[in-house]
Amino acid sequence: MSSHISNVRPNPDQVLVDIADYVLNYKIESSEAYDTARNCLMDTLGCGLEALSYPACTKLMGPIVPGTVVPNGAKVPGTQFQLDPIQAAFNIGAMIRWLDFNDTWLAAEWGHPSDNLGGILATSDWISRTRVAQGKAPLTVKDVLTAMIKAHEIQGVLALENSFNRVGLDHVILVKVASTAVVTGLLGGTKEEIINAVSNAWVDGQALRTYRHAPNTGSRKSWAAGDATSRAVRLALMAMKGEMGYPSALTAKTWGFYDVSFKGQPFKFQRPYGSYVMEQVLFKISFPAEFHAQTAVECALTLHPQIGERINTLDKIDQVEKIIITTHESAIRIIDKTGPLANPADRDHCIQYMSAVGLLKGNLTAADYEDDVANDPRIDALRAKMQCVEKAEYTKDYLDPEKRSIANAIQVFFKDGSKSDNVAVEYPIGHRRRRGEGIPELVKKFKINLARRFPAKQQAAILTVCENQKTLEATPVHEFVNLFEI
Repeated sequence: MSSHISNVRPNPDQVLVDIADYVLNYKIESSEAYDTARNCLMDTLGCGLEALSYPACTKLMGPIVPGTVVPNGAKVPGTQFQLDPIQAAFNIGAMIRWLDFNDTWLAAEWGHPSDNLGGILATSDWISRTRVAQGKAPLTVKDVLTAMIKAHEIQGVLALENSFNRVGLDHVILVKVASTAVVTGLLGGTKEEIINAVSNAWVDGQALRTYRHAPNTGSRKSWAAGDATSRAVRLALMAMKGEMGYPSALTAKTWGFYDVSFKGQPFKFQRPYGSYVMEQVLFKISFPAEFHAQTAVECALTLHPQIGERINTLDKIDQVEKIIITTHESAIRIIDKTGPLANPADRDHCIQYMSAVGLLKGNLTAADYEDDVANDPRIDALRAKMQCVEKAEYTKDYLDPEKRSIANAIQVFFKDGSKSDNVAVEYPIGHRRRRGEGIPELVKKFKINLARRFPAKQQAAILTVCENQKTLEATPVHEFVNLFEI
């Protein structure tokens, strides 16, 4: 006996409709959002430029088939590559995320909304070069900033109340969905075409978090977002050619995303789409640490002058009784690690490793995750003394939409009965509440990253455009990207 299954095609799921309506019809009025997006664009490209110093990243870049020439193709900043927009999105997305130094969003799900820039910039550059070749007007960087604000918002609002990691899925699913929506919009997609494209993003098989967790932690976490944003460009281009969508991709009984991948639960929403996420986004400014540990590293750097001399040899570390890291539940669940750490991807997601380096050196850089630094026996000796303890207030404030804190505290106890100060930091320097302090440091970080790749005259030309909101917004996208060509 079989049950009747209706073959009447339903109306599109409301989640799909809301995303499409937002992309097409919502006008961003917030000057704060655009100013933050400008800083985000600078910081994100700077992170990518720094990653170009790492062969593990650059070996994955370039065209799929060496020597491929793409007329009017998208250029990859900091390189000589000019690629089709799908492969350019992968290149840009991979270099942005490689060192875990770009922006962050923390909620029920976390992630890095600027990962979407891979698809946004590649597509906008390709569109602009194609239009100019046809004698038409190109897109401007304001179009890029608008798409960034909307991609941040789609990814971030979906993350506020919906935990994908708790069902084993990686947060790059939200990069794929957000990039698909805004890229289809950049391509001139209709409401129906955006719905079709986004439905395909949900129907796709999704990335597992396997590569982010022991014992499998590995470098895929550094290119997974590039893969997601490039897949988004592919899906958008297919939708623009008339490829069909799947209206109940989320809600279909048995076969939809909710039943297959989300334990039968529909998504929950805390707020409508606007510009909240870009305004609230967290910047990684001082060091490339997984964001749940940003304030822990700040604590460690503050403690270094006080206790650095007392822990600078193995004999002295033996006199440490314990080191207490007071933290929040998400940090304990994601980056509280004991035992061997296999590679840089393992180390930059270990709160004990990052804190130990900070206590020892008074600093933390991307190079500190490499083997030559990790082989220092003092780091593991300090890690062995560390205990992570959850503080309920820290967890509560982490989830509070009015606070969105990421608090940590560190205190070192010695066997002779002495102890360090208990240093606590509630909001990292990249938090919205510390914008006045943080943005000048963000600009310094950008200048350092420009100097890694370009001569002084080219650095100055880039800065002249980037530091003026009106100038940047009015710049044609292809001309902006040309500034980053080597």
